[in-house]
Amino acid sequence: MNGLLVRVGADQSEGGGHWNGPVDSLSSEFVYVSIPESGDFRDGLNTPYAGLREKLDAFGARLPAHLVDRQMHLDPDFAHLSYGDQGQKGKQIRETLKSGDLIAFYSGLRDTRRPNGLVYALIGLLVVDGIIDGADVPSNRWHENAHTRRVPSADASDIIVRARQGVSGRLQRCIPIGDYRDRAYRVWPDLQEAWGGLSVRDGYLQRSARPPSFHDAGRFYKWFLSRNVDLVQRNN
Repeated sequence: MNGLLVRVGADQSEGGGHWNGPVDSLSSEFVYVSIPESGDFRDGLNTPYAGLREKLDAFGARLPAHLVDRQMHLDPDFAHLSYGDQGQKGKQIRETLKSGDLIAFYSGLRDTRRPNGLVYALIGLLVVDGIIDGADVPSNRWHENAHTRRVPSADASDIIVRARQGVSGRLQRCIPIGDYRDRAYRVWPDLQEAWGGLSVRDGYLQRSARPPSFHDAGRFYKWFLSRNVDLVQRNN
């Protein structure tokens, strides 16, 4: 079994929307907030940030003004158990993963109980069913992923991961995995040991063109299952 640890969700970078979705560090409940979409949508397939308003209200959070009227690049889409990518990352996914392998997703979330506090946590997991070219997705399935909801570029190299039902989805409650030390956010040493290690030095966490891989994805998956966290087939 192979597996990748992929960072997703809104964050403080320019591409991430200069914002973080909220988390309650006591209950581990969170709102999954995606990065902004930079492309154009096919007709009727847009995914507005405004759709998050009710969920955010429950956390006492509000979208910043610069995101209120924008659209999300909703990826992964846990409602449709899909994940899309392109370029070097898409190539890595195609070359590394096959049916039965996994992608674990984590985000940097803003703690509603600590001013300016961030919680780095797992928010979802997909067990791969198959990987296809975005160009091969039929029009009746374009709505299932951000990479097929938008108008493709002339040199599109998008790939779409489809995941297995029943063992894939958004975590009902996130699982914290690291904090800030040695001038970066890193996976806690005890978790690195429990997982069997990562391909990055000292658990370094960042958004990357080449996501870290698990040295022993089977061992990580056993650890994950031992957490007994419910997976749900929805985004929020």
